This record gives sequence, C-alpha cells and structure tokens, in this order.
Amino acid sequence: MPDPALDALMLPFTSGLLDWPKGGALFLRAREGMALRAHAPRSLACEQTFRPAHDALAQAGFDVREAGDDRFPMVLVLPPRQRDEARALFAQALSRVEPGGTVVVAMPNEAGAKSGQADFEALFGGCTSLSKHKCRVFWRQAGAGADAALGAQWRGLDAPRTILDGRYTSRPGVFAWDRVDIASALLARHLPATLSGHGADLGAGWGYLSDEVLLRCTGVTALDVIEAELRALDCAKTNLAAHAPRVALDFQWRDVTRGLPGRYDFIVTNPPFHALRGESRPDIGRAFIVSAADALKPGGTLWLVANRQLPYEQVLDARFGEVRIVAQESGFKIVAATKAKR
Repeated sequence: MPDPALDALMLPFTSGLLDWPKGGALFLRAREGMALRAHAPRSLACEQTFRPAHDALAQAGFDVREAGDDRFPMVLVLPPRQRDEARALFAQALSRVEPGGTVVVAMPNEAGAKSGQADFEALFGGCTSLSKHKCRVFWRQAGAGADAALGAQWRGLDAPRTILDGRYTSRPGVFAWDRVDIASALLARHLPATLSGHGADLGAGWGYLSDEVLLRCTGVTALDVIEAELRALDCAKTNLAAHAPRVALDFQWRDVTRGLPGRYDFIVTNPPFHALRGESRPDIGRAFIVSAADALKPGGTLWLVANRQLPYEQVLDARFGEVRIVAQESGFKIVAATKAKR
C-alpha cells in the first residue's frame, strides 16, 4: 500500500540533498515499503517493536532488531502521532546519532507534522525541510545547537508508568494507553464466569482484558497473552504478574493474522481494525477470526467485541457452528461463536 511518509523520508536522498553515510545508518520505527527497497541500502539497521512491520523488514532483507543503544552517523525516524512518544523518539535519535551526524524525520501533515517539526527544531536547534506527498521531511546535523538538557527531559516521556490510580502499568503510544478501552470493558462485562481451561487473549495490549478474565473466571488454568506490539506486551507482563502463581501465563510477541500454534478451550479478543499508519483495515479483524477458529478445540468458544458496522458476520458464519450476538451497546457488538464439535 502507498506510504507517503516513507516516500517523503527518502526524498532528500532521491533529490541528491543527502547521501547515505559509509558508516551505516539507523532507522527508528522503521517500515518496509517500495521507497525503502528502492533507495535504502540493505545494511540499514532497522528498529521496530510492532511484529508485522518487524517481520516485513526482515523478509525484505533488512537488518532488523527490536531495540539497541549503538550510535550511527545517520538516524532516520518515522514518529508516531502520539506527541509524548514522538518527543521521546526525537530524544532517542539525538542520543543514537554520532557527533556531527544527521537526523532525518518525516511526518504526515494530518499526523501533526507542523508541531513535530517545531519540537524537532527546539531539540536540534533548527532544520532544513521539504514538503511533498502531504508530508514534511526535515533534517539537521546534531551539533552544538542541540539542547542536551531538553533531550534528557524528553527521553523518559514514553517510559512505562502507572495508570488508573496505580492499578495498571502502561506507556504512551500503546493502544488506549492511559484508559480502559470502552469496547474491552464492554466485552469483560459480558464474559461468563464459566470460562475454563486453556485460553488466549488475541491482541492483548497492556493486559486489561486478560486481567479481567483471570479475575472473573477461576476455572482458567492457562492463558496465552498474545500481542503484536512488544512495548504493550512488556506492560502486560507487569500487569498480570500477580496471577502467575495460580495460572500458567505465556506471553507471545506474535502477528495473530499469521496463525496460532496453540489449541484453546476459549479465546477472547478485541481485534484491531486499523493498520500501523492508522488506515482502516477490517481485513485484520477477519484474519483474527480465522486464526481463532483454526486454533480453538472442537466446542471451544470465541468471545469477540467489534464496532457494530464491521463486516465480520460472513467469516464468523463460515468458520463456526453457532454464532450469537450477546449484546449491542454504545456502537459495539459482543459476539460468542462456538466451534462445531465435529
């Protein structure tokens, strides 16, 4: 699919304004795409904690990892929309670029490019910028004009912290990071206390729904907590630690749409329906349903919450023996789907 921000990020290189340094370059929040394949060296070090994007980069032949602390003569950044996380990423870029090296950033206009550039200039002491593809790309050498004190202040803006009166740990940038998502709360309220055996939470985020399952359903003996964003999964490990003495917990950094290796008595999920860049992708939710159906034991049940208008009924009817709408509230639907026993 088109990726205007990635296209804009490559613009200084395709126009001859910047050259790839011989000492290598780092790409924070890296995404694979046509522009990257066409214009970036495969030696580019790519850091990405979102599993589908991580796997796509690896498949394209790039050097991809989850995190690091080594320094490079150039750092590329695709910041997120969430401002605290973006500022922390700018500060990380400053700490990861070698003295005199260059930091290059691209942001869509609709995702806060104007304020992002202002933040970048405050940290680095100015920038050169271009506008194209409804995005801004801006860059600057890291030198004496950089504000090291501001960088130190911003580095911790996306750090894990307690939320909801200290009950949970989360961090800026993960889904519904500072609140309980309405849809997940609705699903938790309708879950039967009789769920038991080995279950899974698909797209578990920072662990709210898993916590509710384990609090309400005393017959659960094992739960696989499966999430594509590693930063969220690390929070889930903290939030669910109190259940570890009673229940076997398995935390999996996994792309659910590629299938599941386990076999389950029940599955709960609030599947995503937007991709990494925010575009609507109901096919992701449908892929979650297919993976759940394949992984459930005969007679096992999927409990799902979704926006009422999302077109999931066809795949549910095709994959399950019984499908029923448990509730429709606040624009959402709660679905219980049971896999046929034969």
